[in-house]
Amino acid sequence: MKKVLIVLALLLLLPVLGACQNSGGKQPLVIYNWGEYLSREQDTYTMYGRDYEIDDVVRLFEEAYPQYAVTYLTYDDNEKMYAKLDKESYDIIVPSDYMVARLIREDMLQPLDMSKLPNVSQYRDPRLASLKLDENPEISDKVADYAVPYMYCTVGLMYNAAELGMIDATSPQDVWKILFNPEWENRIGMYNSMRESIGVALNYLGYSLNSTDEAQLEQAKQLLIEQRQTVRPLVGIDELKDKYVSGELLAGVVWSGDHVVCQQRLEEEGQDPEILQYVLPEGSNLSVDMLCIPKNAKNPQGAMDFINFLYDPEIALMNAVYVGYSTPHTDAFAKLPPEITGNTSYYPDPATVDTLEVYYSNETIDTLYDQIWQTVLAN
Repeated sequence: MKKVLIVLALLLLLPVLGACQNSGGKQPLVIYNWGEYLSREQDTYTMYGRDYEIDDVVRLFEEAYPQYAVTYLTYDDNEKMYAKLDKESYDIIVPSDYMVARLIREDMLQPLDMSKLPNVSQYRDPRLASLKLDENPEISDKVADYAVPYMYCTVGLMYNAAELGMIDATSPQDVWKILFNPEWENRIGMYNSMRESIGVALNYLGYSLNSTDEAQLEQAKQLLIEQRQTVRPLVGIDELKDKYVSGELLAGVVWSGDHVVCQQRLEEEGQDPEILQYVLPEGSNLSVDMLCIPKNAKNPQGAMDFINFLYDPEIALMNAVYVGYSTPHTDAFAKLPPEITGNTSYYPDPATVDTLEVYYSNETIDTLYDQIWQTVLAN
């Protein structure tokens, strides 16, 4: 009987022993981030005549912290990421500001220990601290306790100036109208993202990005349904970038960082990067993506080490160059080309910030917008 019990015990231990062997006895660290949102390659990137060396940040982290074995996973939408948090365990996630507020409200994040994040304390841009990231001041004030800014951006129109000419307007109606023009059927890009799509429709109609007015939301819903039926936009996220570069897509709603990436790709192909232009309409969105540790994270210490590593000046610069989005890291900012850092569409000054809106999250907005989005997708 004892022999049988010993054999059974060994059989039960095999999966555990196998897992230890597979990870080499290292502590697993599971990171869940947006696609194309971390430097994962070794290369030289050129931006406005300056060369920048980039490398695989995950590999560099594992070399600096050999006690960890990183599993790196990606998503392309805040809501898709949110839906998996109850089912899976991640050590780091990178939600946008409104989703951070929701996760705080629902008690789904761990507070950060700033004593373990010295790089963050030294290099985090203090200007972002003044942003009101939730309509509830108590929640907005808590964001800094649970989240560290990773990248930020604005939402605007990227368009092919070689075909369309320059767009000088900044009024939402004049900027966004091309997205809803059947003349450009199959040549418009739209993000597969609830807040961006509904936000663009609301902004075009002259309404707040956080509207809960039923009549206004109904107009936005019908506008998006009509667009899908008559303009037939290509819907996606990262896969759209090459279609803008190739000229297949004429215009579309983009995060400002994607415009930088597309211009880089044009330059790499020996084309004029100014073919693709970006215009930021008044009343559009300013968004901050943030590094957070979920409540059910299994390796919070490893998460702290990785977040602090991302704020190392060399690593922060690599990511800023590779990702193309606006960096909240003061040292990396100082080393980027002035053509980037001086552009108020990428790095809004206070006057520009005053014209923009941050997405908010509350039970009413979350429910209404999800209902609208599901209806739009069904059409």
